[in-house]
Amino acid sequence: MNSWLQKNIVLIATLFIIWVNFAIYYFFWEMVQSLDYAWPVIIALEFISFYFFVSSTFLTPVNELKKQISLFLTIWTGSWKLEMNTAHPSMKYVISFFNKSLEILKNFKDELKSGKVLKSEVQLASEIQKNTLTKNLPVIPSIDIVANTKSATEVGWDSYDVINSNDNYYIYLWDVTGHWVASGFVMMMVNALISWFSKLLVNSAEIIANTNEILKPRVPSNMLMTLLMVRWNEIEKKLFMTWAWHEYLLVYKKEQQKAFKIKSGWVALGMTKNIFKIVKESQIAIEQWDIVILYTDGITEARNTNKEDWLMFWIDKLVDVIEKSPFKTAQWVFNNITIELSRWMGYNCKQFDDITLVVLHYKWNQSIETDANPIIPKENITEWYWN
Repeated sequence: MNSWLQKNIVLIATLFIIWVNFAIYYFFWEMVQSLDYAWPVIIALEFISFYFFVSSTFLTPVNELKKQISLFLTIWTGSWKLEMNTAHPSMKYVISFFNKSLEILKNFKDELKSGKVLKSEVQLASEIQKNTLTKNLPVIPSIDIVANTKSATEVGWDSYDVINSNDNYYIYLWDVTGHWVASGFVMMMVNALISWFSKLLVNSAEIIANTNEILKPRVPSNMLMTLLMVRWNEIEKKLFMTWAWHEYLLVYKKEQQKAFKIKSGWVALGMTKNIFKIVKESQIAIEQWDIVILYTDGITEARNTNKEDWLMFWIDKLVDVIEKSPFKTAQWVFNNITIELSRWMGYNCKQFDDITLVVLHYKWNQSIETDANPIIPKENITEWYWN
């Protein structure tokens, strides 16, 4: 059928009916006038003709389309294709559109299945990681420890651990580049290696260097891990520090009432295989009531969502928060940092990076009578919290 006729079939049908009426009136006028029942018969015939035209052209295809859609919604297997016999161009267009939509839905269905599989794998990775890194912190007689970590996604890429080996306690945290699932498993590898080497070696620099030697050939070259470790010897009451291109180690000195920044080294795990001559263990002067703070850049780079330019928390603000803590204990300092960080991030905040914080308080053998409650009242924070 000619395309112009297809597009204007309704108009042509209407004109045809008008022409038939005109022909009847013109050629059969005298007969119509002589028969009383002629007018009703003519009107009935016209109505039947018009209804048949509309029904065959529109109503029947639409009803068939509704039927096919109902079948699709109830029993669709993903390979359904609508087949209908109709000569009307508009209905053909609708059917073609519907079949295209089915193809798109099938793709969505396949992607949804893949997404569910991926989501389940991510959840499994998250559960494995949490079970592996569950923190049952050992009790250090002369040190109070308060620590926590919060991932920005299902699988974290930075965290902390405390390992006891004889008289030494290894307290460390790390941050893996790249992020996502692969980084989470690299983090678990490092945690397992350090746990093993701490049973064989004492010097924290040797532990990190041996860990890196095994790690480097087994991870992509673009995946690095920054790490900061302190070793506390409970017998000698001495603190040692080893770093691998991490953030500052912060030490609050009770006597000076001031927090000091100790810069870390420049080489990260995974950067080169042999770092035995690069990483060093250094003693950090620490006295009773001093506080040591380890953190990841998720804190110093936390963004203030109330500001148009998204200012970051930065190291100087962190030092200021530590120095202004009402009481200088591990829990008080930890709480104060949490409160100020939460207020800084504000409401409707987005955590862009994992956040880890470890606070150590050298109390010697004294009990803490003015310690803070580990649970911070909701009125003191905004939306962000460790939970």
